[in-house]
Order: sequence, then structure tokens, then C-alpha cells
Amino acid sequence: MASGDQKFPPQQQKTQPGKEHVMNPVPQFTNPDYKSANKLQGKIALITGGDSGIGRAVCNLFALEGATVAFTYVKGHEDKDARDTLEMIKRAKSNEAKDPMAIPADLGYDENCKRVVDEVVSAFGRIDILINNAAEQYECGTVEEIDEPRLERVFRTNIFSYFFMARHALKHMKEGSSIINTTSVNAYKGNAKLLDYTSTKGAIVAFTRGLSLQLVSKGIRVNGVAPGPIWTPLIPASFKEEETAQFGGEVPMKRAGQPIEVAPSYVFLASNQCSSYITGQVLHPNGNAT
Repeated sequence: MASGDQKFPPQQQKTQPGKEHVMNPVPQFTNPDYKSANKLQGKIALITGGDSGIGRAVCNLFALEGATVAFTYVKGHEDKDARDTLEMIKRAKSNEAKDPMAIPADLGYDENCKRVVDEVVSAFGRIDILINNAAEQYECGTVEEIDEPRLERVFRTNIFSYFFMARHALKHMKEGSSIINTTSVNAYKGNAKLLDYTSTKGAIVAFTRGLSLQLVSKGIRVNGVAPGPIWTPLIPASFKEEETAQFGGEVPMKRAGQPIEVAPSYVFLASNQCSSYITGQVLHPNGNAT
């Protein structure tokens, strides 16, 4: 991994949630030094926003750890990234795992989330691991800039979908299953330029803690991951060129993280071998951001 005063070439994408294949450099979703240990052998995992960024890295590690993987993506906008991720999972998966699935969906609506869950269960019979990860974000200068349509759009993608996916997936999850929600360092330190996004990420922390209490008696664990600045398609799709070029330089490590540096947190929380006594908690891969 890069270290110390990392800079990126100036770049910007005009649409959300961004495309990984046009980024320079392309985010790192794998590491040749990663050693798999069948931590998720035989598990069925559903990952929202799995075509790129952190989601893609999680798909890759889950496949290496023996899971059968299904993921969602935005149709049209993310088609190429989704195809690339499917091929990556096929190369990484174990012989015992079933072929991966890529499901296009706008997860901001309950009926779409139900359809995704139904497709996965129809193909694989159950869900053992749900990763709520899909998100979008937009810069703002003041709260006055955030109108009702934008606020609804961001909340639908970033937190409504987490509720919807959980309520439908839980019908097909048994004792020993796991839900992991992607929140953000911004939920803890705040972010003036990403006010609506930051608000959804705070809601995800509360959702994680509350849902974990609801499900603890059923033996289903609910945890979260709060990444710091990570080099994903959301970055050039959210910020101006000069901001993208300096992205991550504000944290003590003086660089952005890569998706592969975050994905092992999801493996740890998904694996009962590693985290069977952990629920209602959040891990913080954030370069020592405070």
C-alpha cells in the first residue's frame, strides 16, 4: 500500500455512484499476500453495492473465504463494473461455492429490496450474511442547498435500503447469521460538506445498535464498519478535481485507504470463527482519523 503524502491525479466523474474502471489509479480490491482460511465456507452472502469500491473488495475476500456471493449494482451506470466483479468472483471462488449473481436494483424502494432477496433465496435457498453497503453522497456548502428531493434520495439509498434489505432478508436467515452495515467516520467526527450523507451514516450506527438488540436472542449478530477516507468511485463522483487530488491527506497516515484495507473487517465480523461474541459494535479502519 502507498504511504506518506499520497496524491491522486486530478479527476472528476459527473454521475453517482461513480465508475471504478475509469478511475486513475484503479482502487485496489485484492492483495496477493492475503491468506484465506475457509472462514466463510458454505455461507451465502448478499452484498449491496458490490460491483465496485469497498463492496467489490468484500465480494472478492468472501469468495476467497469460500462463500457463495450475490451482489447488487445500478443498472446501466455500473454494468461494466458489475461484469468485471462477476468475473473476479468466479476466479476467486472455491469449487464448492455456487456461481455468483449480480442483481441490478434501485434499493431505495421496499419492493426492489424484496425482489433482490427473493432472487437470492430462489437461487441459493437462504441468506447467511447480509452486507448493507450501497451509498451515494453529494457535496453541499450549507443546509439551505439540500432540498427535499435530494434529501429523500440520499436517505433512501443510504438508510432506507438498510431497513428494507434487513426486513426481507431476515425471513431467510437463521441462528449464526450476520448483518454488517457500512457507516462512516463522518458519523463520529461530522462533515460540513457532506451534511445529508453524514446524517445517514449516523443513522446507520444507531440502526446497527438497535437491530443488534432486537436480534441477539435469535443468534443473529449485527455489526458495522466505519471506514475513513477510502479510494472508491464515490470520491471522483462527489468532489472537484483539486479535492480528489488531495483526498485522504488530512488523516494522520497522510493518505487514503484502499478497499482491500477495509474488506478484512467484514470477513472478521461475518465469520463466527472470529467474532462470535461481537454484536452491536463498529470497526474503524480509518487511518487514525479522529
